[in-house]
Amino acid sequence: MDRIVDVTAIQTGVGDWSAPAAAAALVAILVSCAALILLHLTSPEFEPSWRMVSEYANGRYAWILTLVFAAWAIASFALVPALWPLWSTPLGKIGLGFLLLAGIGQTMGALFDLNHKLHGPAALIGIPSLCIAAVILTIALSRRTDIVAPPIWLAHLPWISFVLMLGTFALLFSALKAAGVDLSGQPGPLEQLPVGVTGYLGWANRLLFAATYLWVAAAAWAVIKTKNGVS
Repeated sequence: MDRIVDVTAIQTGVGDWSAPAAAAALVAILVSCAALILLHLTSPEFEPSWRMVSEYANGRYAWILTLVFAAWAIASFALVPALWPLWSTPLGKIGLGFLLLAGIGQTMGALFDLNHKLHGPAALIGIPSLCIAAVILTIALSRRTDIVAPPIWLAHLPWISFVLMLGTFALLFSALKAAGVDLSGQPGPLEQLPVGVTGYLGWANRLLFAATYLWVAAAAWAVIKTKNGVS
């Protein structure tokens, strides 16, 4: 009887407000993705292979970067009520808490650009929190019968991308040090790499964005399918 009541309550929640919230999350993540693509088209001076996405703040279209982070944050915040039925489980509570932290970090990223001292803390809050939330919430979803969880590999992709980004950062830092570049004396981000130094940090950074976009979209679509009965 408890199981029947629990499932009924979850389905009622999905029907009442989870689906609209999921739709908002899906739209927001698509806007963030479109804005990021637009930045690459409007600011070709930033080499994507090694320049970080945050560096677009120093370009001519910084407002588009603000949109990238703001829409990203809205997607995370909207996904919290979309997945609120998971609050009934301890694992769901933890996952939703980390998702809320991710939204806070992403909001800070929108408010404080690369040149602000709070941009670093924003990344430290937002990125790991979203990576953790993706795994925990996907596991929590997989334990229910009312919502089909996104593939577990999709949930692991964000943290794998994050680790890859940290690895490429370490490799680039080591190569720059070997080339005699003193990053501590730089007034800002490097505008070009020394001869012989190759970086892949930018690609890893963009892979992280893509991985989180995919997971948010998949989680939101899972709720929408449940509401509309899409197979």
